[in-house]
Amino acid sequence: MQKATEQEVQQFLSEKEDWSLVEEKWIEKKYRFKDYLKGIEFVQKIASESEKANHHPFISIDYKLVRVKLSSWKANGLTQLDFTLAKLFDDIYQKDVADRKKS
Repeated sequence: MQKATEQEVQQFLSEKEDWSLVEEKWIEKKYRFKDYLKGIEFVQKIASESEKANHHPFISIDYKLVRVKLSSWKANGLTQLDFTLAKLFDDIYQKDVADRKKS
């Protein structure tokens, strides 16, 4: 896995403004939920997708706030796989938000 260039990282961050760069080697985002169990459901979904990709984020749950951090150990920084999973996690979150608005 090849480490992303600084330009690739900045392009990702400009497209996904809610993600932030941490210590020059992580991307991080906080997802907020109306209740605790919705956050847990989200974590189960992204954990399943992470397992399929064999690329596992750091996830912390603080009541209704889920924090996700991505980086690639083998590349010692960010890779395209981190960006792909970040986008997938956002899609899962947006789908959940849309489904909540319907009900």
